[in-house]
Amino acid sequence: MERRKFIRNTSAGIVVGSALWSNYALANGILTAPELAAGTKKITILHTNDTHSHIEPISGGRNHGRGGVARRAALINKVREENPNSLLLDCGDIFQGTPYFNFYGGELEIKLMSMMGYDAATIGNHDFDNSIEGLYAQLPHATFDFVISNYDFSNTIMDDQIKTRKVIIKNGVRIGLFGLGIQLQGLVDPKMYKETVYNDPVEVAKDQVRLLREEDHCDIVICMSHLGYSYRGDKVSDVSLAAVTSGIDLIIGGHTHTFLDAPVLVKNAIGKDVLVNQVGCYGINLGRIDFYLNEGKIDKGMDVVYEL
Repeated sequence: MERRKFIRNTSAGIVVGSALWSNYALANGILTAPELAAGTKKITILHTNDTHSHIEPISGGRNHGRGGVARRAALINKVREENPNSLLLDCGDIFQGTPYFNFYGGELEIKLMSMMGYDAATIGNHDFDNSIEGLYAQLPHATFDFVISNYDFSNTIMDDQIKTRKVIIKNGVRIGLFGLGIQLQGLVDPKMYKETVYNDPVEVAKDQVRLLREEDHCDIVICMSHLGYSYRGDKVSDVSLAAVTSGIDLIIGGHTHTFLDAPVLVKNAIGKDVLVNQVGCYGINLGRIDFYLNEGKIDKGMDVVYEL
């Protein structure tokens, strides 16, 4: 069992601590809650990706006994008790991977996410595995918004059913969200996504950041991505997106099932740091990022402990 600590400072006037909370941490009640300096606001971002219909703990293999919705829910509740100013986000591929999806078509997954109080989710390629009509059929079960900015659903049943961006206010802090999905062509049978149009994620990201910063006056901007962490070549990924844009504070990702021990810091187009994080797959880990704001200035860091 190894204990690690991670502290990162961004150049945007925000201090961030991050952790992947394992089931060991949940079982042992490991949560840290340092006292804040006067005037400091703490925003906690919890996130998942590629849960792939894993409702129960994993059975067999090296991850035997890990994951499961019940444990995730209990840990989420503990974090919210520590900091009510928390957001819970998902980065896609909610569907496909266990018989629960085969039997219920995604209804159970969405209902459980609603019960856990997710604030927003983006869409992954496997979320079309029961067709765009199958995805649409599950939307009434969601108490949260699906946010994706580079899929144009204008000529589909999903038109007007998703948001291209969303602003959530916690303790006076304006948090802007937008979502980016991977190119569906070549990954998904066209008859499953119909006339959904894929738009360039880099150009869409730039536009969404401008809207969130200039029109929505957001203090923090978060990209919920299902592009994938990193690739060889010029395929757009979370890392390459961070490097060619500006104004994004955090990119939380999915698709490549990448397990990161801590967020990676990437210099953006104007030399400022962007946090990039992904927490693997199957609900094995829950990502956590803590933002500290004090009138736009760095206030203090925090040791966030997790055990694997």
